[in-house]
Amino acid sequence: MKLNKYGEIAKQKWYDLPNHNSNIKLDSFVIMPNHIHGIINFIETNVGAGSQPAPDSIMISDTVQITCENVSDINGAGCEPAPTPIKKHGLPEIVRQFKTFSAKEINEMRNTTGTTIWQRNYYEHIIRNEKELWKIRQYIKYNPINWEKDEYN
Repeated sequence: MKLNKYGEIAKQKWYDLPNHNSNIKLDSFVIMPNHIHGIINFIETNVGAGSQPAPDSIMISDTVQITCENVSDINGAGCEPAPTPIKKHGLPEIVRQFKTFSAKEINEMRNTTGTTIWQRNYYEHIIRNEKELWKIRQYIKYNPINWEKDEYN
């Protein structure tokens, strides 16, 4: 598949996604004339904190209680979570990023601000094992060869 300048933008935006999402690794990917295929691997980011919210006060003895109000007086930390440099998004947000970033740059290049580039939805599939992953990678790899047989060609 030989990409035009708009395909090159889409390719660049795809490969840029991990710079905006620290919880993903990209896998097989191909741009077709009227669609794309790509595999996104989500990286487990469990740090052991669990899903329960942190307590807003802790008793450290029978008479001393640390609360959100006075903890910042002790160490300056407060009860707010530490900022994270890169957010960990789910698939819908990652797809939205890809479509938005690529459409914006393509529209700027064509001087067609706000024009729709991508279809509204997308197809997703959870890959459950190595055999299925290999099969889908092969499908993506050979999809351009099969373009002549595609019903939308």
